[in-house]
Amino acid sequence: MANKEITVWGIHAGRTGDAETLFLKKNVVALGWEEMGDLSTIKADRDSFKEKIIRAYPNTKPRAIPLAAGQPFRFIYEMKIGDVVVYPSKSDRQVHIGIVEGEYKYNPLLSKGYPNTRAIKWKKSLPRTAFTQGALYEIGSAMSFFQVKTYADEFLSAMEDKPISTAIEVEDETVAIVVADIEQNTRDYIIKRLSQQLKGHPFAHFVAHLLERMGYRTRVSLEGPDGGIDIIAHKDELGFEPPIIKVQVKSNDGSIGIDAVSALYGKLGAVEFGLVVTLGIFTKQAINFAASKSNLRLIDGDELVDLVFQHYEEFDSRYKGLLPLKRVFIPETLEESE
Repeated sequence: MANKEITVWGIHAGRTGDAETLFLKKNVVALGWEEMGDLSTIKADRDSFKEKIIRAYPNTKPRAIPLAAGQPFRFIYEMKIGDVVVYPSKSDRQVHIGIVEGEYKYNPLLSKGYPNTRAIKWKKSLPRTAFTQGALYEIGSAMSFFQVKTYADEFLSAMEDKPISTAIEVEDETVAIVVADIEQNTRDYIIKRLSQQLKGHPFAHFVAHLLERMGYRTRVSLEGPDGGIDIIAHKDELGFEPPIIKVQVKSNDGSIGIDAVSALYGKLGAVEFGLVVTLGIFTKQAINFAASKSNLRLIDGDELVDLVFQHYEEFDSRYKGLLPLKRVFIPETLEESE
């Protein structure tokens, strides 16, 4: 089999896996788009498919139209007999690999929800553990139908019982990239939510809540002119015993300069501590100024997210609702585990 002449496609069985029986019992691969009718009646160019998408699904967002139209177009006009299809099943956790045996056929009697079909001969069913993490990541595409490019040879080798030659270093690199993307996207999400939902004074209440989860008692200044002090934090019940922490918060995601930091420092008594919390960053001058003061501390957006991760389980329902996060397990690279 000349791999370079074969296209490898990936396909999913809908969000609920409701095409599972159709795929594996009827030996076809199929797409929905039932409102478009018989795809073979549409002129064989992408613009015609875009127009059909707009008519059949008028609520489709403009940016999504090219992607939506491209899937049925490729299914009927670019997929060829002899191409390979990879289907990752959610129900049995197997990766099914087959060869396309038939041309496009519109068959609503076979399945009303998935009327656009192609006959397929399944050749292999392998556990997900048989493939590298990078390959699994590629076939986990959010699209229903897509071309497998980067790891196509891995699936072809698996179908032909050939050893998978992808080096472990490449796999670990892929895992590291995926993990980094997940973490960065989550961090960006938290900063964005706080910035949009807690502008101004509400952000002071959030920071006070976080400090309380860290073991402090807090008093938040009334909304309006606060003299540069948004929160008073302390350990004792009445707030008389040192250390007393005066907190200034900034809910914008820009940079905080030395003026704001030095202004807070000027309001500290002899046995008081200062804390500036921002969703953004601090300028180099502000950082250097704080570093020279033993009773002044800066927390930027990135460190604030670290504290959110650390104390999230202790948040009350109000802030968990604002930041709906779910704990997940992600692969650890070899470098991290050594």
